[in-house]
Amino acid sequence: MTTRKYHSPRRAHSAAATREAILSSAHTLFLARGYAGVTIGDIAEAASVAVPTVYSSVGNKPGILTALLEPALTDPAIDDTLTAVQASDDPCAVIELTAQGTRLTHERHWDLVYGLFYRDPPGEPAVKAVLDKGTDGYVQQLTGVADRLVALDALRPDLSRTDATDLLWFHLGPHAWITLVGERAWSFDRAQDWITHAARRALLKEPGARA
Repeated sequence: MTTRKYHSPRRAHSAAATREAILSSAHTLFLARGYAGVTIGDIAEAASVAVPTVYSSVGNKPGILTALLEPALTDPAIDDTLTAVQASDDPCAVIELTAQGTRLTHERHWDLVYGLFYRDPPGEPAVKAVLDKGTDGYVQQLTGVADRLVALDALRPDLSRTDATDLLWFHLGPHAWITLVGERAWSFDRAQDWITHAARRALLKEPGARA
């Protein structure tokens, strides 16, 4: 005799709603008080659930912060941008598409990127591991952009593939957006326009020098 696993759509919906309430409450509290200033008890109280429910639904504090960061690391703009870059035969458009994609990802998740991870970075090793993984992925994605520019024979003659990746990181990595938008209060539009033009000047051959 076999037994079938019972599945209740209503129970699953309730569990998802509970998880969302916990994450939403944690998001608000982390931004208001900083990561270190919030306890699991605070999150449970704000979400109107018991402390054990927080642990069973999402996990401990590093687990909660990791869950909050996940949408930024898996934003569909990342894959959309890389697909568009690989389809483009115009080096200037490759830079522009990359600037648009990195801008969109940062803008969508700006409260966490700047409000928490930059201003008050958590010191938890588990959270640092997730952030390091995100950085590695970011560099890998920019390396794909550099490879496309190499394939298009668009790089300045004094630049290697590694140089191109480094310059893409300098102009289009998170610190560029944090500096211009977060620290200097530029609009995302202004920052994207400047970053695009600066990256083109730093990376690309003069138009007449391209094969």
